[in-house]
Amino acid sequence: MSAIKMFIFGAGYSGKATGRARPETGIRLAGTTRSPEKFEALRQAGIEPFAFDGALTGELSAGLAGTTHLLISIAPDEAGDPVLNAAREKILHGMPELRWIGYLSTVGVYGDHGGGWVDEAAECRPVSRRSIMRLEAERQWQALGVEAGLPIAVLRLSGIYGPGRNALVNLANGTAKRLIKQGQVFNRIHGEDIAGAVWHLAGRDLGGVFNVTDDMPAPPQDVVTYAAGLMGATPPPEIPFETAQLSPMARSFYGENKRVSNAALKAAGYRFRYPDYRAAFDAMWAAGNWSEGEPRSAMKRG
Repeated sequence: MSAIKMFIFGAGYSGKATGRARPETGIRLAGTTRSPEKFEALRQAGIEPFAFDGALTGELSAGLAGTTHLLISIAPDEAGDPVLNAAREKILHGMPELRWIGYLSTVGVYGDHGGGWVDEAAECRPVSRRSIMRLEAERQWQALGVEAGLPIAVLRLSGIYGPGRNALVNLANGTAKRLIKQGQVFNRIHGEDIAGAVWHLAGRDLGGVFNVTDDMPAPPQDVVTYAAGLMGATPPPEIPFETAQLSPMARSFYGENKRVSNAALKAAGYRFRYPDYRAAFDAMWAAGNWSEGEPRSAMKRG
């Protein structure tokens, strides 16, 4: 790779995974968080930390100097995309070395396809407000790319998991559930494959839309059962979806059913480290690193 300085707006779980996976030691990395208390976690991932809470400060503007690759991992809100709102003019006119922009989006933009397969050419018919805003943000970043003459890579992510964020953690802390909804499947993506896809596309300055997702869309209860088998634990009882106590957001995930293809990313030359959840869980269990990271819910979408 030629000299790279990557700046990550929103260096959370995926951003820190990207930092840890840098392919060369000479690559410079910087990124933002809203809380200075999280600066040390960014440093541990090899990322120079900056604070960003919607405003382009002088310090942040200076930190963007020399950036060649920009990665956006902040969700839009009702006011729009916070990075575009704050830094659009800076990106267009004040970052002369910039040559690639990556935007982390969600497969939620496809909406519900009744369990059928979707690829990047499929119709986007988002249902939830958060996915509608994501699709609009995608289009705004793509329009900026046209205006700036830069490649824009839109990475549509499936449910994110990895160390500290998986069904093994949920089984250990007693929060795992096996919800049964007939015919329901989800795709997933390990954090290291998000990072791998980012570096693969960034290192080649490739633009376009890419589904970053595994090879095995599967019922969510199957994942919990597999994790329980690794742990030698009894799986939690099955709960019919209709009677499950779920938050409105959790319930909305089950309103979208699709199988997501990753053929475009493979055609671009990327090879997945964890092509399915079984390979990933086997590796995490064997390495004993499944509980590391940032323990939260098993998957985060949108």
